[in-house]
Amino acid sequence: MKSKSHWENVYATKPPERVGWYAPHLHTSLAMIANCVAEKNARVIDVGGGASTLVDDLRGRGYEQITVLDLSSAALSTTRSRLGIAAAKVEWIEGDVKTVELPPAYYDIWHDRAVFHFLIKADDRQQYVQNMQRSLKDDGHVIIATFSPEAPPKCSGLEVRRYNPKLLQSELGGGFELQEQKSEMHLTPGGVEQMYLYCHFRKRVHTQ
Repeated sequence: MKSKSHWENVYATKPPERVGWYAPHLHTSLAMIANCVAEKNARVIDVGGGASTLVDDLRGRGYEQITVLDLSSAALSTTRSRLGIAAAKVEWIEGDVKTVELPPAYYDIWHDRAVFHFLIKADDRQQYVQNMQRSLKDDGHVIIATFSPEAPPKCSGLEVRRYNPKLLQSELGGGFELQEQKSEMHLTPGGVEQMYLYCHFRKRVHTQ
């Protein structure tokens, strides 16, 4: 995965609605999150959600405990400004998802749209999964959206790793069980078609 400087440059030089992964509303993500837990006080972390509209829509639907994690301070600043006074109700974390220190067994839902597929190195993916495993509650939920095999091999000028459900399951390991999967065609602001794979996993309850 490229350095922080790459993503700072992306968000410093393009408005959020011009980046390739932009969507006005993440309907599939919102539906999957709603299917995970009924309680609006569920703790949701949006990984790589710096300039995403997901936090706006979650707030609009009454979710009270939202964390947005992103490597780019520019992306986080854009969304905080957009939310205005409502930004004070959200926890903002600037950091690398692989290494950032997150509270253990804390989150009910881990959401990632278009971060994991940028992790080309196996060690980076392993660190990501370990951090996710530590920070999720037992029986917690994971929603990951990646490029599917039909999608282009690059995004934002960077190589991506494309997934089918079996391959994504193998990366997460036996600690997570696939609950739901869905393919969705995303049309970038530039008119490029990108097929996304959405997978909802559940963390298995740890037993002694």
